[in-house]
Amino acid sequence: MRIRVIWEGKTKDEHLRVLQEDYAARIARFNEITVQEMSSQRRSSVGGRKLSPTERRWIERLKGSSKVVLDVRGREWTSEEFAEWLGQRAVHGTREVAFLVGGPDGLSAAFRERADLLLSLSRLTLTSDWARTLLLEQIYRGFTILRGFPYPR
Repeated sequence: MRIRVIWEGKTKDEHLRVLQEDYAARIARFNEITVQEMSSQRRSSVGGRKLSPTERRWIERLKGSSKVVLDVRGREWTSEEFAEWLGQRAVHGTREVAFLVGGPDGLSAAFRERADLLLSLSRLTLTSDWARTLLLEQIYRGFTILRGFPYPR
């Protein structure tokens, strides 16, 4: 199973960018991972009912992938529950899990409707830079939980 993490825009905070690279390298020891940036979108209304051109391209590219969109309205799990879900994807033969993180305005409602899962990392408001970093850390933590490594303690 491949992991693909896609986010809108570039990480502005250099320290968080270094952490993101570190967690991506750690995940790569367990599993294939790709981190991609999509160009920032300008929408006239937050949560629009139409797909932006960028979102349309990503929907096409992600056909056959399990799409997980980070969204405040999504499910909230413990790290153990997230690890179990991640493990179940592998057991059930999921070819690729794609995690998608929008920019400050999030992703359109039309895009969210095409997700297989809406996931919330926290009820707290996080900047996009922090959400990206936290997502990578939790993916890494999930793999360490599944493999019985001491990191989660």
